[in-house]
Amino acid sequence: MENTTLTLQTQPSQAPKAPTKTPTNASTKPASTIALTLQSPSAAPVRVALFGVGRWGSHWLRKFLDHPQAELAAVVDPCESRLITLNRQYELEQQSITVTTDWQTALHLPNLDAVAIVTPAATHYPLIRAALEQGHHVLAEKPLTLDVAESLALCQLAAQQQRQLVIDHTYLFHAAVQRGRTVIQQGALGELRYGYAARTHLGPVRPDVDALWDLAIHDIAIFNSWLNATPIEVQAQASSWLQPGLADLVWVKLTYASGFQAFIHLCWSNPDKQRRLSVVGSQGTLVFDEMAASPLMLLQGSLEQQADCFIPTGHYHQAIEIEPIEPLQAVCTHFLTCVQENRASEISSGWLGAQLVQILAALTQSLQQGGKPIALNPV
Repeated sequence: MENTTLTLQTQPSQAPKAPTKTPTNASTKPASTIALTLQSPSAAPVRVALFGVGRWGSHWLRKFLDHPQAELAAVVDPCESRLITLNRQYELEQQSITVTTDWQTALHLPNLDAVAIVTPAATHYPLIRAALEQGHHVLAEKPLTLDVAESLALCQLAAQQQRQLVIDHTYLFHAAVQRGRTVIQQGALGELRYGYAARTHLGPVRPDVDALWDLAIHDIAIFNSWLNATPIEVQAQASSWLQPGLADLVWVKLTYASGFQAFIHLCWSNPDKQRRLSVVGSQGTLVFDEMAASPLMLLQGSLEQQADCFIPTGHYHQAIEIEPIEPLQAVCTHFLTCVQENRASEISSGWLGAQLVQILAALTQSLQQGGKPIALNPV
């Protein structure tokens, strides 16, 4: 089968230097263990404007209201009735928080440091660009945008403006994902062979993007983190039953340079809710199951050949302890600390977000070409 090649662009080797501190180069490979610190050295609170207070944005509203490193300056949403309800519930205006349907009003508030954009993906590019051009740091919900060129342009703009662009890939901040990365890098699984994941549920169904763009980004981000690599080839097949033109069932295949392959099952219309990802090696399997009582399990064992038979050996299960850190709280603290210290995110920078958009774009291309493999060549 003939392959199509999509070029992956990477972060420039150097970013413009800040007057007092050079931001961390986000292209540097992260350390094997990344601390998700919930306390930060004393610094002035970050004044944040929150754009979007729908289902996910309402969680961010509570985080910014409660976080000691944040000072919520504005809440923006196009739905006036929603703003009225939240203003009454949290007494926002009584706390001198601007409540408005006009995002440009919020963007020009005095002494504003950062903007959190939790709006539909199609609106991300103009909002993020405007915030960066105004000199604000930005936290954006995933995906960064729906377009590769736009995503890369925003990363370049953030570097030029010497501002931090952090993407809310929440699972990368999950303690089980962080611990799983360490377990794999310590060699507990032996030679890594393949992986598989399932992310299925009975709604919600998105009207703006398909199940690929809504769901796959989580598991791709985890596989990339655990393998410390990105795929060199991708494939996808899909079915649409609910909304013509928007896939609600997707099968994804990722191939990495090492030969490791990952398979992902995504579905909006399956009452068998699953949030499970596994990596299989020559000496065992690591399982991240968000629905389980013990979300991170190490299942060790291998096959030993004796004459013409293969005998299971060393088989046992181990629940791996993880710190009880709420992922969204970790994202919030991480972003605010990046702003206060003017350093690039080593966990989920804009460049990482752009790379994931490139992978999703390649998978979309594969869907459009009937499941054809699409090669990805970093430059």
